[in-house]
Amino acid sequence: MKILIIGGVAGGATAAARLRRIDEIAEIVMIDKGAYISYANCGLPYYIGGMIEERKKLFLQTPTSFGNRYDVDVRTFSEAIAIDRVNKKVTIKNLRTNKEYDEQYDKLILSIGVDPIRPDIPGAFENGVFVLRNVDDTDAIKQYVETHKVQNAIVVGAGFVGMEMAENLYHLGANVTIVDMQSHVLPPLDFSMAALVHQHLKDKGVNLKLNTKVQAIYRKDDILEVCYSDGITQNAEMLIFAVGVTAENELLKNSGLALDSHGAVIVDAHLKTSDNDIYAVGDMISVQHPLIDTMQSCYLAGPANKQGRVVANNIVFGDSYKYNGAIGTAILKVFDLTVAFSGLSAQVMKDAGINYKSSITHSSSHATYYPQASPISIKLNFDAFTGQLYGAQVVGGNGVDKRIDVLSMVIKQKASVEALCEFEHSYAPPYSSAKDPVNIAGFAAENLMHGLLDNITWHELQADKEHYWLLDVRSQEECKSGMIEGAVNIPLDELRERLDEIIPGNKQIVVYCAVGLRAYIATRILLQNGFSALNLSGGYKTYHAVTQM
Repeated sequence: MKILIIGGVAGGATAAARLRRIDEIAEIVMIDKGAYISYANCGLPYYIGGMIEERKKLFLQTPTSFGNRYDVDVRTFSEAIAIDRVNKKVTIKNLRTNKEYDEQYDKLILSIGVDPIRPDIPGAFENGVFVLRNVDDTDAIKQYVETHKVQNAIVVGAGFVGMEMAENLYHLGANVTIVDMQSHVLPPLDFSMAALVHQHLKDKGVNLKLNTKVQAIYRKDDILEVCYSDGITQNAEMLIFAVGVTAENELLKNSGLALDSHGAVIVDAHLKTSDNDIYAVGDMISVQHPLIDTMQSCYLAGPANKQGRVVANNIVFGDSYKYNGAIGTAILKVFDLTVAFSGLSAQVMKDAGINYKSSITHSSSHATYYPQASPISIKLNFDAFTGQLYGAQVVGGNGVDKRIDVLSMVIKQKASVEALCEFEHSYAPPYSSAKDPVNIAGFAAENLMHGLLDNITWHELQADKEHYWLLDVRSQEECKSGMIEGAVNIPLDELRERLDEIIPGNKQIVVYCAVGLRAYIATRILLQNGFSALNLSGGYKTYHAVTQM
């Protein structure tokens, strides 16, 4: 059997290596239009910023070393320009010689990735304006920052690449502005969690311009004049577009394969395209989402690696392996914060017609009496009736990674938030608390699900504040640092003796504390004394963060 793989890196190279491990006889040919077939794509921003000092460390395998180890015919600088599905051959152009030739296949694997979007605006291709997707882009940016005095840099787009580039340019000494047309950074996050990131970025001195588009760029000598949709103009020495990617390209358009509306290749559970002998993996595919009835593309290295393995298995063992989809579990370093998410945001659940509830809890990474405990904030999005966990978001310091991995497994298993209450974690004071933050998040969600209390979100309160009677149950000392306007302060430990001071009239009582725990206790006291009360989700910490924007 002859297997032709178009594209390397996470999906294609993994497929080739797995194929050889389970089939020593197959003829495997892998082509790539670039010079590299296996490199650390996710490490590119950190090389630009100097966190990764040696360029060679980005390369996991060279074409020669990979070819020798796995007995694969690796051809770089070779671009696939046409697929003849009838005759099962691909026309390949040697980019060194410009000569074209045909390569036959029995099975074809597509792993050609996606291209970064460069907006169609004046100045998008000016010197000093970049996109970042591959090693060549990285080398161009690295050379520019080493040969130009970059005092001011603009990053357009607040997704993964944009946030990582913003931090690394900051570490190089630039004043950084992040621009995005959305209302908050990191679109997979809900606004309430993204607000914690906004606060941290401001503390670091990073400028945020949200709900804003770049309309034009003009170069004057060594300065870029960037014109925004709000009429403001800003000068900078460099600008990086990180506004998204597209799967659309001529090879796919002319292939006759089924594509979605964004140009991604539609694949089934076996990662097979509409052609029985062609498989596809990585960023370029559209596959069934495991949680909701929709097709999705997932631009993450982990899923691409897993897909490469599944495809190799199916080619050798006859479509006996299924790919169960990705729920989009991801993690990101944002200066001193770690930001992670998995599954569905509240907005996606709303758009999908799921009747959901959300809860926000603020805990500590480990026992607070042990030194260097750091805050961890967890938001859960779950089915209001069944409790099925659909989404989780975690923002904090140490230990965010292990919490999101636990939550991801619960989401993938389609389990209830009640499973989090039973989650048995390893505990010692340097690592966790007797009640782990995941347990606490589960307890809060379970209370909501079973009606022990009901909560109100910050935006619900903001939208109709005059109809609520606000009760702050923090200490008087805490309240000196700030309160929600119009709130009445009765510390929790005095509440039972001061119930006669609660006179809401025809307004609904909303109870809050710093992070939610004391407000929960107070809400239970009020409910059992004949009052109707709501708990402010995430407490004053969340409310303060979101209302500072």
